[in-house]
Amino acid sequence: MTVRRLLTLPLLGALLTGCGIRATEVPTDFGAAPSRVACSLAAPDTAAQSAHGVPVQVFLLCGASLVAVDRTVRVPDGTPDARRRVIVAQGLLDELAASPSAQEKAAGYTTYVPGALSVSGPGPRDPEDTLRLSTAPDHLTAYALAQLVCTLSDSAAAEGDGSVVLAGPAPAEPRRYECTDELRGTPRAKPPSGRVADG
Repeated sequence: MTVRRLLTLPLLGALLTGCGIRATEVPTDFGAAPSRVACSLAAPDTAAQSAHGVPVQVFLLCGASLVAVDRTVRVPDGTPDARRRVIVAQGLLDELAASPSAQEKAAGYTTYVPGALSVSGPGPRDPEDTLRLSTAPDHLTAYALAQLVCTLSDSAAAEGDGSVVLAGPAPAEPRRYECTDELRGTPRAKPPSGRVADG
């Protein structure tokens, strides 16, 4: 009985080692290995950017979420604060509407903000931090509005509390829009908003 067990061990070992994937002579070609990581960009030259204007960030769509990328906006020296807000806001809109760079496109970045979108300051009866768009916010696509809200609320054009007061052409009522973690992760959803008087 002991001899039979000893003879069985090598046979069992051979069977176990043969359970792997066997080599094949059939050629297989699954293409080249991935050469880049989606939504990954090389670090920008911040010194060069600063020389061309004020460093800012805009939110582009990449991988079904909003991702911040670096840009610059030109603001003339000595510009009053009220006017500065509008200049920065217009510069951000222009950057959002511009086509992403070749590197950004290759990494999967895109934008839904339409061109020729303009912004102005508050009207006579508006809260002082109101930004009036040439197109009503509700007339923009969900992605475009999410890009605008997150970009503007995180800039010198807003109060820096994660929200921005937007309105369409007068006499549309201004509303406060918020950029939340949920919105950045799911920009197809409508940004949280409320009447300005409601805070």
